[in-house]
Amino acid sequence: MANRGDKQPDHQSKDKQQLELDAEKLAEERVAEKKVVDKIVYWIVGLLVLLVVVIGLLGMNYVHSSLQPYDKDNNKTIVVKIPIGATNKQIGAILANEKVIKSAMVFNYYVKAHNFSEFQTGFYNLKPSMPLSEVTKKLSDGGSQTSQYRVLVKEGATTEQVGAAVAKATHFSKKQFLALMKDQTFMQKLAKKYPKLLSSSMAQKEVRYHLEGYLYPATYDYYQGMSLKELVTDMVEKTNLIMTPYYKQIAAKDLTVQKVLTLASLVEREGNTSTDRAKIAGVFFNRIDASMPLQSDISVMYALNTHKTHLYNKDLAVKSPYNLYKNKGYGPGPFNNPSKDSIQAVLNPTERAQDYLYFVANLKTGKVYYSQTFEEHTNTNSGIQTKNGNNN
Repeated sequence: MANRGDKQPDHQSKDKQQLELDAEKLAEERVAEKKVVDKIVYWIVGLLVLLVVVIGLLGMNYVHSSLQPYDKDNNKTIVVKIPIGATNKQIGAILANEKVIKSAMVFNYYVKAHNFSEFQTGFYNLKPSMPLSEVTKKLSDGGSQTSQYRVLVKEGATTEQVGAAVAKATHFSKKQFLALMKDQTFMQKLAKKYPKLLSSSMAQKEVRYHLEGYLYPATYDYYQGMSLKELVTDMVEKTNLIMTPYYKQIAAKDLTVQKVLTLASLVEREGNTSTDRAKIAGVFFNRIDASMPLQSDISVMYALNTHKTHLYNKDLAVKSPYNLYKNKGYGPGPFNNPSKDSIQAVLNPTERAQDYLYFVANLKTGKVYYSQTFEEHTNTNSGIQTKNGNNN
């Protein structure tokens, strides 16, 4: 019994020593792991710090560069239009797009940092050689309410006459303008943007110009850097703005925009007053209902693509879908770009109950005479024919 008791402490001592060795080894491993982890953390932190520094330096360089002129050697004046309601962020995008500033983002932060309020709408003469501080100073001073160039589309002007007006006021030629009028890709793009306005025009196959009648008579601002497509789009957009209140009325009357503008273009040139235009519109509708050709000289001159003070029988017989002496109905489309007054006359014709089918104007006095029968029309016309030339 005594011998067994003597051996037990030796076993316990060995076990304790082993535990101590294991603990020491584990501690050494943990120390080694910690060194590795610390080294990795140091590397990661170092890389992150370096990355932050690099990003910071690049950011500072980007901001500093963006404060400088877009092109210090370019003193060419660029007329920039700031539209109504544009935010500072939108203005920055416009300036960057016009290549006046380098960064729209820096512009936005710059105006916020310097407490600039919203800039005024208008036209601004800016240069790529201006630093951002000068650009914002120009904007804060306010711009002009008119552009450097203005395109006047007169009431009753044809598309070709609009082309001449564009050529007179801009660097675009009439040839370029008329080529755009034939650009079907551009036409389809506009039709997609303004479907209610242009769908009936695009459905016609024999039109000379799909935008005849859709280039609303008004004065349009043209500024440097503006494309011809943008200018034409402004004209179409104006027409859409004018026509929008009437779309439901047009549909209720079982008409199309194309038909309304076609009659309006005739009324525009045939009558001089709102009263006569509404009565003339009534005559045209009465003739359509009676399956009679409209017999407007305006249509013949458009078919001939010329203006004449007197039309001969051979002119009246010209072969063209636009010749409404020979063809019944509305024809392919408008003959010019009518005013709002003429559009309203077509939508609200007067004295239809009088059953007038003819009218003739005394060109000397401007008075228009209306008749129910051809005999009455002939008798009325005979007294003023020598002064008027050949009229309805």
